[in-house]
Amino acid sequence: MRKIVLVAAIAGAALSLAACSENTEDAAGEAADSAMADTEANAEAAGDAVAGAADEAGAAVSDTADEAGAAASDTAAEVEADAQDETTTEAKAD
Repeated sequence: MRKIVLVAAIAGAALSLAACSENTEDAAGEAADSAMADTEANAEAAGDAVAGAADEAGAAVSDTADEAGAAASDTAAEVEADAQDETTTEAKAD
């Protein structure tokens, strides 16, 4: 009789450990899924930030190039005006 009770107790303990193991496995799976979702969201946010910075840098370069072009045009007009003894406005019109 004692052996039957002992076997039944061991079997009950084994079943409860198996149930805990499944719960632990499920919780670990959920944690991994959550971590993967967080990583994906962070990567997407980083990508958006990089794209925004690239757009801003491109606009700044474009603005600087426009300003440099205008300055070169003004300088060329001034040189031409001095060389041809005319006003800068007249030199720009040529």
